[in-house]
Amino acid sequence: MDMTGKTVMITGASRGIGAEAARVFAGAGANVALLARSADAIGEVAGEIGAQAIAIPCDVSRYWEVEAAVNATIAAFGGLDVLINNAGVIEPVAHLANADPDAWSHVIDINLKGVFNGMRAALPVMQKAGGGSILTISSGAAHGPVEAWSHYCASKAAVAMLTQCVDKENGAEGIRAIGLSPGTVATQMQREIKASGINPVSQLAWEDHIPADWPAKALLWMCSTQADAYCGQEISLRDDAIRDAVGLA
Repeated sequence: MDMTGKTVMITGASRGIGAEAARVFAGAGANVALLARSADAIGEVAGEIGAQAIAIPCDVSRYWEVEAAVNATIAAFGGLDVLINNAGVIEPVAHLANADPDAWSHVIDINLKGVFNGMRAALPVMQKAGGGSILTISSGAAHGPVEAWSHYCASKAAVAMLTQCVDKENGAEGIRAIGLSPGTVATQMQREIKASGINPVSQLAWEDHIPADWPAKALLWMCSTQADAYCGQEISLRDDAIRDAVGLA
């Protein structure tokens, strides 16, 4: 997949799937804008990639910061072709009856409002350009309850619906909205899940998790016409046919 001349904006790009996606897309020739709250971390990844990358400190829960990041990306690279909504948190893991209301709401602010903010800021730019791709990290938690993850499950279920809404409203304008459910990935989030020890996911062995570059490579594949059939839907890396299509072992 040749992405030369294309510009990709990635939220939550300081580590894990986001950082690997930045490397994979840059390797395919794209310009990449890295967004995260940690300026130092995204600065290191952008410095590693080189002139194709810029680091933009951003709290995705604040719309004006996301809008400013989109404008900065356009100023640097001339446009925006792909938005990857990757930023997400799961802490604090807690049963609903014991959950701290403010902490629960903060997860919603990042996982749900952060995705809306990215979509809302990017859509007018993509509409004006005649198209673009909005790829959002989903989860199996979007489709079934997981103990002590009420905030995460609720936010991911809502995000899956946002993807469908973008497809319904903007698909005819060339906007490709697709979700990616990667399964369990060997990232810092999984370390936090494991430390909680609450539900079966926390009991998984580390070697059961896939490496972060697998979903990153899937996201690149999702920008190709091969993924057009999945617009408005969700792709799962648990599906062997998808893994084969992406070229994963």
